[in-house]
Amino acid sequence: MEKDTNFKYLVRIAQTDLDGNKKIMYALRKVKGINIMFSNLVCNISGINPEKKAGNLNDAEVKRLEEIIFNPTKFGAPDWMLNRRNDPETGETKHLLTNDLRFVQETDIKLQRKIKSYRGMRHSYGLPVRGQRTKSNFRTSKRRGGKALGVQRKKK
Repeated sequence: MEKDTNFKYLVRIAQTDLDGNKKIMYALRKVKGINIMFSNLVCNISGINPEKKAGNLNDAEVKRLEEIIFNPTKFGAPDWMLNRRNDPETGETKHLLTNDLRFVQETDIKLQRKIKSYRGMRHSYGLPVRGQRTKSNFRTSKRRGGKALGVQRKKK
């Protein structure tokens, strides 16, 4: 078995180190803001085989992937595939990655808390926001000291 001299064990895409031993479709998922569907879309637009190992990509392919990841609408990605549709401040549709995504999520939650919306109040209290039941789940939380609430017996 011959070793490829151009193989890289770490590939840097979108300020994230990716494992060169993984297939590019699954390696891209390590970047915050990219899921399996979006990574498949990026591979299809770029013309790179999704089964190709990330370590076997050459510099031109890495550059092409980064261009598509940072500006997917320019390459014909549908709006429903992007993670920031109709931004409340600007009204535009874009795809956010890594620290930008983290910052926008934090500011959205702060705004919800500030206007005291239902979701903002649930975030403040450390409760589930999306309508889940709380009778059996969400009994432990880092915010509440990490102790389970459980059922207590009657004292005799």
